[in-house]
Amino acid sequence: MNAAVIDKIDKSTESFRDKILRKKLLTMGNGGSLADAIHFTVEFTHPIIEKRAAFPAISLVNDTATMTAVGNDIDFSRVFVNQLRLLGQPGDMALAVSTSGKSPNLIYALEEARKKEMLTIAWGGKDGGRFPDIADYCFIVPSYSIHRIQEVHATLVHVLWDLIHIALGAEDVI
Repeated sequence: MNAAVIDKIDKSTESFRDKILRKKLLTMGNGGSLADAIHFTVEFTHPIIEKRAAFPAISLVNDTATMTAVGNDIDFSRVFVNQLRLLGQPGDMALAVSTSGKSPNLIYALEEARKKEMLTIAWGGKDGGRFPDIADYCFIVPSYSIHRIQEVHATLVHVLWDLIHIALGAEDVI
């Protein structure tokens, strides 16, 4: 792993640490990337390792009625924006996960999160699409293999979770 990636992981861990005790994480994605976003949410709300603290995290796709209503009545590209407008607060964190970084619903959501002064985090693949331009922290897996991208995203879930707990003083995480 190169030094720039390690530095970005360190800085994002510090940002999470500084916010997670008093703010919440809102996650989103599409398809398999949605599964990775939900996985991160579950790690935060229900830590499997004994003595690990739980933190407030909400997956914006758990309310399928709202998602399908917005998709039907307005446009699928707005399904996350409307929820962020209602649930997101300044200082909260918004995580968008995508293998391409080109999904309009995630791009609009990250733009809305920035307007609301939320910390924006994006995990992408390939060249990152628009994510590098609109996220405070953007992790790009430089591959065109969706399988490899999602495998790295799944690993990132656990690495960040461990590092956040270590940053908060946990000693027996790894």
